[in-house]
Amino acid sequence: MPVDDILLIAEEKMQKTEDVILGDFAGVRTGKASPGLVENVMVDVYGSQMRLREVASITTPESRTLAIQPWDASTVGPIEKAIQKANLGLNPAVDGKLIRINLPELSEERRVEFTKIVKKMTEDGRVAVRHVRREAMDAVKKEVKSGILTEDQGTHTEKEIQNLTDKYTGKLDKQLQIKEKEIMTV
Repeated sequence: MPVDDILLIAEEKMQKTEDVILGDFAGVRTGKASPGLVENVMVDVYGSQMRLREVASITTPESRTLAIQPWDASTVGPIEKAIQKANLGLNPAVDGKLIRINLPELSEERRVEFTKIVKKMTEDGRVAVRHVRREAMDAVKKEVKSGILTEDQGTHTEKEIQNLTDKYTGKLDKQLQIKEKEIMTV
């Protein structure tokens, strides 16, 4: 496999890892309302499991309020039950064809708990990035062993892979700092 392909595949996988972690971060509550808190809640409708964002529009009319407008009025009950079952600490209130969720102020204890959750997500992301690095390094060593790459080319490529790893773990750390600040801001 050419060096460029090895590097490209590694960077794509690291980028996907970052995207997944950022998506997970969106589901962690901060002091303000965000559609990301509930958009991935699985709702039992039409005989199957669907994400909330696939059966309703989710808006934030105020900083501490989520409004969920189902596209089909018959799904209001299942959506309310799914949010309650999701164990997010949210209490949905049905208002006709609209579901409102008022987010209470987070206690200091709860903020610290959310910070720990975000740190664990970030560490999982770092582990995934390092796993991608190991795969890429193994591919380079295989190419050197088979004689396709010289030792110098292999060493140079391994340094590039390490630079990619450092870049993406740094990005994850930056996102962690931003999210921690969001969570801890009262």
